[in-house]
Amino acid sequence: MFYYIEPEVAGSLGDSSDIDTSVHPPKVSKLHYQFDGWLGDDLLETFPCYIVTEQMRQQIELNNLTGAKFDSVMISVSDQFQEMYPNKILPQFFWLKVDGNTGKDDFGIAKDHRLVISKEAFDTMKQLNIENSDIEEYK
Repeated sequence: MFYYIEPEVAGSLGDSSDIDTSVHPPKVSKLHYQFDGWLGDDLLETFPCYIVTEQMRQQIELNNLTGAKFDSVMISVSDQFQEMYPNKILPQFFWLKVDGNTGKDDFGIAKDHRLVISKEAFDTMKQLNIENSDIEEYK
């Protein structure tokens, strides 16, 4: 069983991202995620990229889930974030690079560019916080 998962969008691609917009989806070679808010989820997105907390990364690696690699991500906060959460300290985040075969590996990207995860990945992720993600069965 597989699921589409559309994570919380807590920000956008920051100015320090390197993006090739001549292709669709855009190809990102350096990711800068700028937070505008954050409801606390361990999995976030800004098209076409996903980031996870260190805790989520550890759980994915511990469970040997396939189709995912990790890389560094530059994190910053907007003025809006600072006004809304003046004392909020963000955890460490990692860029979740999805390279799996959709419907076979635990992580994949569907033809409509949505993230697809296996039941095993879903069971792992729901132990943490994905409360603000939209989840539906992948068909």
